[in-house]
Amino acid sequence: MAAPDQIRLLLVEDVPQVAQYVRGLLNAQSQVRLVDIVADGTLVAGRVAEHRPDVIVVDALLQGRLRGMQVVKQLHDLKVGVPVVVLTVPQNPVSVDVGKGIDEVLSMPFNGYDLMSRITGVHKAAAASADKGPSKLVVVFAPKGGVGKTTLAFNLGVAASVLGLKTALIDGAIQFGDLRGLLRAPRDAPSMLDLPTDRISETDLADVLWRGPSDVDILLAPPRIEMAEMVLVRDIEKTISLMRRLYDLVLVDTGVGLDELTLALLDQADTILEIVTYDATTIRNTIAMAETFQRIGYPPSKVRYLVNRADASAGIDPSDLRTALGREPEFKIRSEGQVVGPASNQGAPYVTAEPNANVSQDTLEVARHLFGVAATAGRGGKHPALAAAS
Repeated sequence: MAAPDQIRLLLVEDVPQVAQYVRGLLNAQSQVRLVDIVADGTLVAGRVAEHRPDVIVVDALLQGRLRGMQVVKQLHDLKVGVPVVVLTVPQNPVSVDVGKGIDEVLSMPFNGYDLMSRITGVHKAAAASADKGPSKLVVVFAPKGGVGKTTLAFNLGVAASVLGLKTALIDGAIQFGDLRGLLRAPRDAPSMLDLPTDRISETDLADVLWRGPSDVDILLAPPRIEMAEMVLVRDIEKTISLMRRLYDLVLVDTGVGLDELTLALLDQADTILEIVTYDATTIRNTIAMAETFQRIGYPPSKVRYLVNRADASAGIDPSDLRTALGREPEFKIRSEGQVVGPASNQGAPYVTAEPNANVSQDTLEVARHLFGVAATAGRGGKHPALAAAS
């Protein structure tokens, strides 16, 4: 029997020499116990249920009816909740992608230190994630420009942080860098293009994040329009996979329109927060987007609607919007241009600059409900400004 603090390892390997080599490395230490070696991919799911391993190592080159990467996909689809290390060779490169069930990669040849560092690393990360609960990816989207999307994304991120969530913001409007502009970030501030394109570590990420107000970390878009074409969807997906390990909440401010990157972000999102206003064009576009989301296959529960400037109907009956959406919008934020405008022009969050304002209180309430934060939550107590205003 494994000691209570031993890591239980399941090895999926059909090459006897490799299996024997791994067994020999593990026999030389006591931290990890090999519970089984499975040579047939079709048997893996059953053995996982039987042995309940803490970590699974899968050879990407596994042959048979269910090949190596098919086993990885099956484990991910079954949501077994066990981190997977993929074993491969340089001629068959595999990238870490937590969103596809690849928590770590180990390339042959390797030694005992390489093997142990991968196993203990993913086990530690999984344990930390279990302790703090699952992270949440929320993508802020709008079917039309000018509805306050970026300002809201920024302030919701700050509100989440002061309520106690470790929060990161991603500037997904990669052509014009809306968050970069709002924050008045200098042109030489690091951007997502400064991340490595193969494997991204925590150190790599820390080096390029822009620290915003209230400890919100921000991954900025490139500083120039023409640089947007250098941003690859697969690199952003890998970055988000890492950020979901490190943060309680990842917020993405998207551009307007459905390009390849925006679609990929929407696919990955746990929740899409769609910003709408009482505007005829916005309502028309919102209806079109609802039809598109339905065709894509998004469940209605994935999309939440926020009416910005909800007390400025501009002659439109609010019931028209309810009819267009087919339901009551989940959230509403009142208009307060004399608060939002000056704060935005200074690159400051209005939720902390003017915490007693209606727009700040509305935004705080949206953050509590959308991100599932209790009203009394906070990192060592609520932010003084918001605490005083509540």
